[in-house]
Amino acid sequence: MAKTTAPSSRPAGRRPVRRPVDVRGWLGGIRLSGFMVIMLGLVVLATFVLVPTIGTYVDQRQQIAALAAAVEISRDEVEELESQRDRWADPAYITTQARERLYYVRPGEVVYLVDNDLPPELRPQEQAPVSDEVEQTRTDWMSQLVRSVTAAGLAQTVKLPAIGVPDAPPPGDTPAPTP
Repeated sequence: MAKTTAPSSRPAGRRPVRRPVDVRGWLGGIRLSGFMVIMLGLVVLATFVLVPTIGTYVDQRQQIAALAAAVEISRDEVEELESQRDRWADPAYITTQARERLYYVRPGEVVYLVDNDLPPELRPQEQAPVSDEVEQTRTDWMSQLVRSVTAAGLAQTVKLPAIGVPDAPPPGDTPAPTP
């Protein structure tokens, strides 16, 4: 009996020899029955039919989720408005709002209005103080006024037609009165 060597025992310098693959033989070895061809065709057909349907389904689910979120927001707004309506039905709340917002008081009450009751960060910033010194203008206002009046007097006027009013005839074309 001849001793066979394992593939890993070949010398390191040699490369394995590649044999050409016989494609015809490989394809010829695959046996497809009519049932397998029909099933494969049905799978491909189902893929082409279901992919657009699944895309539509996903889009509709996203729209439903967005509309559900909008409905939830609307419900919260409705609850807030209903609670506000209930508060305005209470005469004590109306009286409080009139006192706070409009500064209404009952006859005989003394009102103390606190000025500058805002915290420092909410107070309006003070502007630079007005100086007592008179400053001279850097421009000659008289020459600017003369230029402005001159430009306004020399401007070309465009006569726009009035809607619904016939144009007046020129002064030389007045018709003679008929007796």
